[in-house]
Amino acid sequence: MSNNSSHITEYKVLGRILLILMFFTFATISVTSFNLASFTVTVALLIAGIKGYFVLSYFMHLKYENLLLRILVGMIFVLFALIVLITFIDYSYR
Repeated sequence: MSNNSSHITEYKVLGRILLILMFFTFATISVTSFNLASFTVTVALLIAGIKGYFVLSYFMHLKYENLLLRILVGMIFVLFALIVLITFIDYSYR
């Protein structure tokens, strides 16, 4: 059951991912300057989810794992989205 295969991610790819993450970080910061009312937090959380995808895929090497593990991580994201949705619904009816 041991998986001894290794993978090497090139520095170019990691540099591109770093630039993408920096872009999304500045996008998250700039979202606050726009008047989006209650959607500001929603947009910031969507950007954070995209950044989380890149970190999980490339820096935590989830891209190279088997399908079952990727499905399980995807289910965690779905659970997180449901919790955030329930929180927003609760917040809107107070």
